[in-house]
Amino acid sequence: MDRSSVISLLGQDWERVRELLRSTLCSDVQLLDEINMSVLSNSGKMLRPMLTLLFARICYGGVAKDESVQMAAAVEVLHNATLLHDDVADEAMTRRGTPTVMSRLGAVPAVLVGDFWLASAVSLLEDASDSKWTLREFSRTLINLAEGEMLQQQKAFQSDTTVEDYLRIIFCKTGSLFVTACEAGAKSVQASDVLLAAAGRYGKALGMAFQIRDDILDYAGDEKTGKPVGIDLREQKITLPLLGALSTSPDEAAWRQMIHNIPSNPGYCDCIREFVLENGGVEYASEKLNAYVDEALQALEVFPASPEKDVLVFLAKHNAVRTT
Repeated sequence: MDRSSVISLLGQDWERVRELLRSTLCSDVQLLDEINMSVLSNSGKMLRPMLTLLFARICYGGVAKDESVQMAAAVEVLHNATLLHDDVADEAMTRRGTPTVMSRLGAVPAVLVGDFWLASAVSLLEDASDSKWTLREFSRTLINLAEGEMLQQQKAFQSDTTVEDYLRIIFCKTGSLFVTACEAGAKSVQASDVLLAAAGRYGKALGMAFQIRDDILDYAGDEKTGKPVGIDLREQKITLPLLGALSTSPDEAAWRQMIHNIPSNPGYCDCIREFVLENGGVEYASEKLNAYVDEALQALEVFPASPEKDVLVFLAKHNAVRTT
């Protein structure tokens, strides 16, 4: 199964999301419109709106409502808004191999474009049938994203990240939006409380597994065929593979001091990466990842057999092997 087969399954629902994104982000300010369309054309796999549609359809007999399409578009717009702001915070020059708005035009335009996308996400939610639930959940997600980013920066500066800190950070920064994407799909078709809760459990488990896999690839990836390696270390982020290796080391304090000194000694990154690979860090993180995959699969048990369920099972299992 690949992305094209999933898009084929979603059919017209997927095309409606794409068209709604284009119309929502259209502006008569030429520069803004050009930037919006450029960002939209480089929006990656669009996994989050895909999840929204899949859960709408699995809860509603294989079809999605107009509100499902609006929710899916809102999830994607919100996600990209936060990326535009993240690129400013991280001073990122590229994203998905393309120059960022920040690198092309500067921090101020990038923040303003991100603000436009945030406001556009809100506009897509104003007609939700349960507006109180929708605004509460999307607002909570934004709060989680902001708190997760701030906690990550704090811990990177202090070099004292624990496993508990790490799990909170990745839930806030990744898992929370996956939860919203899945629950929004179920909510858009007035799914039962049982199915809504199951969608949320799946979203959390999938999001946690997704981020752990990314963090594994930062140590064990292949730059020729997949994700670049070493980015997290250069930013002094202590992720699960490193925490796993530290848990077995009698010299944990010394390694943490080395991480703290990376800005003045960037060569430490290679030494730390080797330490992680040689001391079971990747295996430790993989074990945790597989536990979240199992949680995601268990959450799906309440749903009847369907092509959408098959896709959701595949997406959960794929986290254990993907290279990008």
